[in-house]
Amino acid sequence: MSTILKMTWDSVSYAFSFADVLWSFLALFFLLAFCAHKISLHLPRKYETYRVYMLFQDLIRYGKTKQKLKRDDWLRAFDVPKRWFWHFYAISVGWNGLLLAFYLISIFQHQSYPLLLTGVLDFLTGVPSTDSQVPQLSTLLVQLLLCVHSLRRLMECLFVSVFSDGAIHLVQYVFGVCYYIVLGLTVLCSDRLGKGTGTLFSQLNWFHFAGIALFIGASLMQHQSTVLLARLRTGKSGRVETLAHRVPEGGWFELVSCPHYLAELLIYVSLSLVFGGLSLTWWLVVLYVLFNQALAAQLCHELYISKYESYPRHRKAFIPFVL
Repeated sequence: MSTILKMTWDSVSYAFSFADVLWSFLALFFLLAFCAHKISLHLPRKYETYRVYMLFQDLIRYGKTKQKLKRDDWLRAFDVPKRWFWHFYAISVGWNGLLLAFYLISIFQHQSYPLLLTGVLDFLTGVPSTDSQVPQLSTLLVQLLLCVHSLRRLMECLFVSVFSDGAIHLVQYVFGVCYYIVLGLTVLCSDRLGKGTGTLFSQLNWFHFAGIALFIGASLMQHQSTVLLARLRTGKSGRVETLAHRVPEGGWFELVSCPHYLAELLIYVSLSLVFGGLSLTWWLVVLYVLFNQALAAQLCHELYISKYESYPRHRKAFIPFVL
């Protein structure tokens, strides 16, 4: 019996890397946070004054969903401007661009990663690096698309979005910075755990085209939604006229309150398709994005419903006709 248990444990530990455990934990954490928030809606109002309740709501909310939250002064001390969102994408462009450069050098100049990066990937995957590792087209494309996505979001934050005086928690800010660093490493983890064969060109497959097509469509959807949100605060001249929140209309906003969050999920699904749908690690990333964006969308949806009596009741928060 002990031999069977040992063999089972060995197979589990081999199948699940530290990266898998990390993304599974994050996905579970945000699922529980989503459920806890839904339950909190049915609690007596007296619980809103409890410090545990205030801290929980403070950590899951940001921007407009945080503005009317009852908070102690000590909690406000941890606020940082929501407009700092651009920091996340600037870091992502720089960091993931660097990882892309390392990957290209390893492909075309046959040079190993820096020792520190190799050690981190060994730890995250549990698989030691080898000189016989075959470069994978999927990894190259995903790293490139991740850089493109981050660059577009950076440009939107700097030149399209109109931020009010909304805030995010310092913990959320630190988490966001770490998130994009770990995300790029996860792409290389998927490369380490995958099995590429042949030249890069010979690896080209239909799922690469399908994933890129979905990526482009979802990116356009997200950009359109961002532009529509920005126009709620600008006039025909493009100048900012108000920082007040209004009911978004047009495009996918006719179906859901937060189509930009739905587009974010679809972008990550598209990257999983580029991996051929075979990367367990990346599907765990998708699962995390699903629960994370669902929570953020639910909070926005509840705000719209409570603030605007005429808000369309047929709209869902996140996924058309479902959630």
